[in-house]
Amino acid sequence: MGLSLRDLAERSGVSAPMLSQVERGETSPTLAVAEKIAAGLELTLSQLLRLDEGQHVAVTRIGQRRRFERGGHRFEELTPPLPGQRADVSLHTLEPGASTGGREDPPMHEPGSRETAFVLNGQLALFVEGTRHELASGDSVTFDADLPHHFENDGEEPTRFVAVIAAGLRRG
Repeated sequence: MGLSLRDLAERSGVSAPMLSQVERGETSPTLAVAEKIAAGLELTLSQLLRLDEGQHVAVTRIGQRRRFERGGHRFEELTPPLPGQRADVSLHTLEPGASTGGREDPPMHEPGSRETAFVLNGQLALFVEGTRHELASGDSVTFDADLPHHFENDGEEPTRFVAVIAAGLRRG
């Protein structure tokens, strides 16, 4: 998530010295303090303590993927919606002339998010804050996903790419 102890202290209401002691294993928090820490991390107490994990492997079969379509942009979520998940992987297909969103669309990812895209086949143009970046089959790109951005297919064939979005990881 990329939070400092001070950031987490503000978000959770638990003092930075107490958080530091918990982090170093010098003390164990009470359940009330653990619940505040979990809330500051946008997790449930069960997620923080990993009590809600019935299994450690989640297989998503091809027929179980969440699928979406808007104009000539189709995409499938390859990762299941798990509690506390901080990264999403999706498979995108852009028809010729299609884009992932409009030039004026606001960023749809939380502050600090990073996105990496890998082009499986075709041509792809990435626009970040109005600057065009050309990508071809086999190319990859990583960028700050909380900035205004979108992908376009200016080619004559459909383009397929995989996108990985890691939430709230950028430091700085």
